[in-house]
Amino acid sequence: MTSWTLAREAFDSVSASSLRRDYYDEVASRYWKRPATSGEIDRGLAGDGVELLTPPTGQFVVGHYGEEPAACGGILMLDAERAELTRVYIRPAFRGKNGASLLLELLEEEARSLGACQMVLNTRLDLIEARALYVRHGYAEIPAYCTGPYMEIWYSKDLGSAR
Repeated sequence: MTSWTLAREAFDSVSASSLRRDYYDEVASRYWKRPATSGEIDRGLAGDGVELLTPPTGQFVVGHYGEEPAACGGILMLDAERAELTRVYIRPAFRGKNGASLLLELLEEEARSLGACQMVLNTRLDLIEARALYVRHGYAEIPAYCTGPYMEIWYSKDLGSAR
């Protein structure tokens, strides 16, 4: 039986880079209502701040389903107690196999290990599946904690005491 393996991984590893590219392609294509071009994906990934997703400012994780890189996500510490969930992505072929739940659990644990007791995130209204995932996992809508062109709804979850 095939299973998930999730672990910390450098954001610029081959698997992480491929997953980040697919993530950006999907969210940009949905936003523009047309396929993103390779150049648009390159420009979107350039200078996106992913280098902050390393301790002590954050963490990046990759999930494999069997041998296949299938999921990724990161956390960014916003301050001593709040972490932001970012770049959560499951490749379409691997959705519905419990990877998203496992990914969120690991990212929340990583946030706690960096001192966070609250996780926040922002997303777009059209990313209905992502929004449903967050609500299923205890995230509640909150007022905006940041602003930007692709931010339309914000969520938070209490992570309990940091370790």
